[in-house]
Amino acid sequence: MSVYDVLLERGYIKQLTHESEIREILEKEKVTFYIGFDPTADSLHVGHFLQLMVMSHMQKAGHRPIALIGGGTAMVGDPTGRTDMRKMMTDEEIAHNIQCFKDQMSRFIDFSNGKAIIANNGDWLLNLNYIKFIREIGVHFSVNKMLTAECFKQRLEKGLSFLEFNYMLMQGYDFLELNRKYDCSLELGGDDQWSNILAGVDLIRRKEQKPAYGMTFTLLTNSEGKKMGKSVNGAVWLDSKKTSPYDFYQYWRNVDDADVEKCLSLLTFLPMEEVRRLGRLEGSGINEAKTVLAYEVTKLIHGEEEADKAKKAAEALFSGGGNMEGVPTSSIDKDMIGSSLIDVLVATKILPSKGEARRLISQNGLSINDEKVSDIGRTLSEQDFKQGFVLIRRGKKNYNKIVIK
Repeated sequence: MSVYDVLLERGYIKQLTHESEIREILEKEKVTFYIGFDPTADSLHVGHFLQLMVMSHMQKAGHRPIALIGGGTAMVGDPTGRTDMRKMMTDEEIAHNIQCFKDQMSRFIDFSNGKAIIANNGDWLLNLNYIKFIREIGVHFSVNKMLTAECFKQRLEKGLSFLEFNYMLMQGYDFLELNRKYDCSLELGGDDQWSNILAGVDLIRRKEQKPAYGMTFTLLTNSEGKKMGKSVNGAVWLDSKKTSPYDFYQYWRNVDDADVEKCLSLLTFLPMEEVRRLGRLEGSGINEAKTVLAYEVTKLIHGEEEADKAKKAAEALFSGGGNMEGVPTSSIDKDMIGSSLIDVLVATKILPSKGEARRLISQNGLSINDEKVSDIGRTLSEQDFKQGFVLIRRGKKNYNKIVIK
């Protein structure tokens, strides 16, 4: 089975520019391909993880990945899927985020001995001569055609800045540069990047008179079509400091029943026979599939030891056991005892805001030591620290411990 068949069977492939040609080159040749990552945060998130899974499948089949970090495009900001303009970042923020991305990617992709490449488009975009650029590249782009692209349509209602309008040209130019430097002939990306990918394919074919191809993969969405990867505290990050291994495990343990088979297929390397078996489970049996999903994804991101700890902690909490080793733990100074519980939860970043804390309390969604919190003004007392910690529960299955420094 070729990698094309693997990606198709597992549900990754969404759109292709030249289906029969792409299938043939992936079966018969070793292709250099790229996926772009704009460093808009200091960690990758679960949406990026799906892209890393595609890169890993491709690399295992003998193809060479380029992870293109957008040190240049991050200065502009991708308007795709946005109703407003992205926050402008400083050079220092972008440089820091690039290093974080590199460190995380190396856990999934083998960059040794030229088997994969990390490139930074800031190397060629930041020193461009603008007049030369628009004469060489801009002449190949039709404004009328660009305005029909999905990535711009949403922004036209509120206003699209000329800064962002340049993004498609820059992404197309990235593909051209990678084609010239590394003979890269295939661009991959989420389906929301289709218009930008088409621009790069067309640019190479015009400028170089060479074949170039594009393929998009499905976005990580739930059965209702909404993007996955959001929790009470915001995005589900791959960095353990931003989303603990336990919270990460719990996110996948709590996905809707209808999304389990899809997530097993896209986010694990389990054989499809096993994926389909788990996907067929119903009733209480679906919990087995969710446990397998949570464990496998956590193991890939955080390693087997952390996955084991998260699984044991979850099982201990739900069975009434005492193994709390893997539960995310925050510490507070002793002088915070007597403070508002809401203030403590926000200070420890267990909850992102006071508004979110009040909402949880008003909806009976917050417990302390297994007792529902009904009073918004409740304070944290010394008596709450049973066995040396306070156990906070958010919703049905999200737990945190608070200890005193």
